[in-house]
Amino acid sequence: MGLFSKKSEGGLMDVIRCDEQEYLVWKWRPSGSANSTNKENAIRYGSSLRVKDGELAVFFYKQNDGSMQDFIHGPHDQTIKSANFPILTNIVGTAFGGSSPFQAEIYFINLSGNVQIKFGIPYFDLYDPRFIDLGVPCAVRGTLTFNLTDYKNFIKLNRLVNFDLDDFKKQIKDFFQRKAKSVILNTPQDNNIPVMQIERKIDEISDIIQSKIKTDLEDHFGVNLKRLDIGAIELDKEHPHYQQLKKTTADQQTKFAEAKTDIEIENLSETTRIQRKDMEMGVEGKNFAVHQLNQQTDVLKTAAENLGGMGNVDLGGGGGLNAAGLMVGMGIGGAMGNQMGGMMNNMNNTPPPPPVSTYHVALNGQQLGQFTIEQLKLSVPNGQFTQQHHVWKEGMSAWELASNVPELASVFSTIPPPPPTI
Repeated sequence: MGLFSKKSEGGLMDVIRCDEQEYLVWKWRPSGSANSTNKENAIRYGSSLRVKDGELAVFFYKQNDGSMQDFIHGPHDQTIKSANFPILTNIVGTAFGGSSPFQAEIYFINLSGNVQIKFGIPYFDLYDPRFIDLGVPCAVRGTLTFNLTDYKNFIKLNRLVNFDLDDFKKQIKDFFQRKAKSVILNTPQDNNIPVMQIERKIDEISDIIQSKIKTDLEDHFGVNLKRLDIGAIELDKEHPHYQQLKKTTADQQTKFAEAKTDIEIENLSETTRIQRKDMEMGVEGKNFAVHQLNQQTDVLKTAAENLGGMGNVDLGGGGGLNAAGLMVGMGIGGAMGNQMGGMMNNMNNTPPPPPVSTYHVALNGQQLGQFTIEQLKLSVPNGQFTQQHHVWKEGMSAWELASNVPELASVFSTIPPPPPTI
């Protein structure tokens, strides 16, 4: 890729344009000039300036008090006049009459193109925070893509004279690889990603690196990190530390699964006992209610029979009817019916026990559970469940650290303080 092509635009009036296909910065030189000279920088009024869409033409006027710039954005195709250049208007007077040259360096900057750099970070030791003695060799490779958005910052940070894109890309590559390696080294600790799972977290780690390095590339080189694609994160699986870490992790998972099974069996037995006791208490309660209903029924029945006698009156024939007594009897019967109905409803409408919250727990990329709060509380003293574990239950929108779930605060409040030193 040529950055500085020799270009001939002979004649008194030049056509100032860039015909390069791939470039980032290109300096315009008339008549095939190879070096920056006063002659090549002598620009005549009346020359035409052509700037394509996505290009930027920068005119540098060297003054005693420092360089000044005019920025011409494409698309643009006009004859150079002082009115076209805000700064030039203040520098050049009318005495030039449109024929004498003015001194300026002209650069074309590509604002629409993307520059890709392939990178490879050779093997370095990566440590899992749980096993700080087992450094596993890790290599990373991929591609980063950048472009120019803040061109004024880019011009301020980089010399445009004799700008070389290959050298510029090498500077960015070296800087990026050093920074990316530092980010990856801290990823297991800072983002709770076990080393054994890091090869499956390429997209997540790409996002982490891009978020941390994007501002550095803007501040140091004036470029915009548009995209970062990690192609592979490779662990040396033949290394003894990898084999040991793999075995240790598998043993931990087995122990956790066994402990989880023991806890579930123990809690299942306790739950069964509690349910059986609740069932017995429920039957006894219902039997008591039936007994109470029978007693009140007998009382109400006797009262109805006694009061019902008030409805009999001697009419000489041995029979009769007392209206007042009948009304009382009906009232007693209605009251008895209502009371019996209410008691039956109480027997049949006993409210169910409140629901029990259960949680899933994430461990080494696996989803375990469900566990009740009491089960989790039993796993806290031996360190099998900590505030750094991610949990989820039905109704939660995403996994959360246990320390961020208010309902689990009581689980960790029961952790005893460290023993006193003797």
